[in-house]
Amino acid sequence: MNGHAAPRKSEPQAVPEKMKALQYSGPEKFAVETIDVPKIGDDDVLISACGVCGTDLHYHKGEFLARWPLIPGHEAAGTIAAVGKNVTNVAIGDRVAADALEPCLKCFHCTRRKPQLCENVIGYGGNVPGGMAEYCRYPARMVFPIGDLPDLEAVLLEPAACAAHGIERMQLEAGSRVLLFGCGPTGILLAQLIKMNGAAHACKPLPYPITIANQPQLTIASKAGPKLDLARSLAIADTFITISDDHAETDMQDLRAANPYGFDIVVEATGAPTVLEKSLDYVRKGGKLVVYGVYDNSVKISWSPFQIWENEITILASFCSMSHLPHVLEYVNAGRLKLKGIANKTYRIEEWAECLEAVRKQEVVKAAIVFD
Repeated sequence: MNGHAAPRKSEPQAVPEKMKALQYSGPEKFAVETIDVPKIGDDDVLISACGVCGTDLHYHKGEFLARWPLIPGHEAAGTIAAVGKNVTNVAIGDRVAADALEPCLKCFHCTRRKPQLCENVIGYGGNVPGGMAEYCRYPARMVFPIGDLPDLEAVLLEPAACAAHGIERMQLEAGSRVLLFGCGPTGILLAQLIKMNGAAHACKPLPYPITIANQPQLTIASKAGPKLDLARSLAIADTFITISDDHAETDMQDLRAANPYGFDIVVEATGAPTVLEKSLDYVRKGGKLVVYGVYDNSVKISWSPFQIWENEITILASFCSMSHLPHVLEYVNAGRLKLKGIANKTYRIEEWAECLEAVRKQEVVKAAIVFD
């Protein structure tokens, strides 16, 4: 399996001419259609599961790269059903995960080593067909063997790759104290990578007294619900703070009082403008605020420039991932990144409306679209 020296076959095997796909004709206008199976160039991937990301809610409304007609699904994993004649990195039958974005490598930003900001980016599930179909075509260079990784874990590789890019952006220093607002699926993945890449943590009693100066921890602050429950069960942070709807202001004040010097790094991963606005108050002098959540383009934030200037606070963002899947697979293959249980609800594409509503209401940790 996974690309051993088996004979390569350029013609599809047992691939039908037609397939089912979830297709949008415009913002919030979708239906399950029977359409032609895409013709392969380099390879064709049989999608056996496709993750549902909060970003899909933005595509649903016609934001980001959305181009109609649209087949969504940028977190694709499945089985290779056919390969082109020049493909050597994967074979028919290999299970793979696909990178979601393909840069042009020629534009202003690409030539300055920032392909994630490509002006002509191809976004699978955005401006070209994605994984919410029985078959989806990808260039062979964009798929990576995943062995026997279960489908419901494989769909987390793309968001984990985004989290890996976030780690690069925040440039964690050893012993950093980090506050993470939000513990959705990406937050859960991000928390694990933060702990493995510099954030101090107390996994056993320390041989010296805890003081304000030496408190070691990753703190997660989130609303109560299944996402926070899962984060606790996975033990991915040292401290968990529940922010209640009824006493949010008091809970936030208590968090600030318990950490009078703030945190080296504060990551806002909820996508809630009110939380982002308050996040600045938890960054210690000389610290960093990472804008990681996704917000509507119309959202405006009110911050004090004087506070940012006087405290030398760095504000940075992490938008997407390109070429981080191999790095994430190293963590997974080493047993360091916990994926099991995060994708906790599956839907058929015929249940897309129900799925969207569950994601919007945060009734699930992570949803996945599955096929026979």
